[in-house]
Amino acid sequence: MNSVAENTSVPTAVALPAARDRWIQLALGVLCMMAISSPQYVWTLFTKPLAAKLGVPLSELQVTFSLLIVLQTFFSPFQGALIERFGPRRLIALGTVLSGLSWVLAAQVQSVGLLYLSYGVVGGLGTGIVYVGVVGQMVRWFPDRRGLAVGMVAAGYGMGAIVTTFPIASALAGKGLETTLWQFGLLFAVIGFFASQGLRSPHGAVAPVHAAAHAPAKAAPDVPTRQMLRTPLFWLLFAMMTMMSTSGLMVTSQMATFAKDFGVAGVTVLGMAALPLALTLDRFTNGLTRPLFGWVSDRWGRENTMCFAFALEGVAMALWLLTRENAVLFVLLSGVVFLGWGEIFSLFPSTLTDTFGTRYATTNYGWLYISQGIGSILGGPLAALMHEQLGSWIPVFSVAITLDVVTAVLAIAVLKPARRRYLG
Repeated sequence: MNSVAENTSVPTAVALPAARDRWIQLALGVLCMMAISSPQYVWTLFTKPLAAKLGVPLSELQVTFSLLIVLQTFFSPFQGALIERFGPRRLIALGTVLSGLSWVLAAQVQSVGLLYLSYGVVGGLGTGIVYVGVVGQMVRWFPDRRGLAVGMVAAGYGMGAIVTTFPIASALAGKGLETTLWQFGLLFAVIGFFASQGLRSPHGAVAPVHAAAHAPAKAAPDVPTRQMLRTPLFWLLFAMMTMMSTSGLMVTSQMATFAKDFGVAGVTVLGMAALPLALTLDRFTNGLTRPLFGWVSDRWGRENTMCFAFALEGVAMALWLLTRENAVLFVLLSGVVFLGWGEIFSLFPSTLTDTFGTRYATTNYGWLYISQGIGSILGGPLAALMHEQLGSWIPVFSVAITLDVVTAVLAIAVLKPARRRYLG
């Protein structure tokens, strides 16, 4: 059967943006994402010094992180609408400045309430604007390589903190909490602001169709957000992304705890303790999977790739549980789990834009991105509660594996034919 007809992952016959322009846009988008990645991924380095400074228990301090994630996701539709109205350059610049400013302000706080407001609220709003805005730009600039482009900028967010983790840890040890926060916050704001000044929408920047090897043949109709929200297809995508977010976070957010319970956290593997080695590998595979499976989905189809990746995570989790006392397999399988999970941040926005068009892509994805916030609420607290109530990690893993398998089946058996019918 003809591969183009079979592949419902991309719309077809649109003129493609000029190659040089769009790769520059992609590089700027990655840089903006890297500039806002540290508030989430380096937070753990600040918990002990902040708790000591403010005199609060860890449970109170962690509300800051919850606020960061919730505000990053739940305000996405509003932020997406602002970006579509006022343009990406202004709003993404504002977001990068807010994200960096949140650290500058957090350096001055003397109470946990002000920490919530600065690091949590200001930081969450800033990172949310940038994340949704950059993804919305990439789905427009790369109609033929949408999965790869979204995966690249998502990887910039997922892996950006690799560049900053060690310098920040060193600065904390040498300069202290306050100096580290304001210096790095200012640095991130400046880098993000200047990178955002080159961002623009691809209106008019087109090249002949034959310039791309995988050029699509027909563009999906542009569906306004209100109309999209009335379609069962959107809510199917929303439910699937919520399930995948929940399943991944149920296990990954509790990794340090169950590694200790399994007795493998401190076991030496390749000269390192198993837990930090696994966390290092996970950060790499969590970033790699986003452009990797995005690129695969551009060629193999979104739903086919979803089915394989989601099932891969489920199988890896099952093997992880069955071999939980083997430190080497614990490290290796943790990397596979993240490889099968992180791609949701490239596959779902690409599928959404393939289906509902590019005109309202930023706002539309803002609504879908709320599912990540729901998953973060359900995944972490629900996993901890289940473990506390049942005294075992087996039910937690069982729920996560079930969600993976169900979502994989939905992708191939329900989503694929539903999208085919919708797109005609």
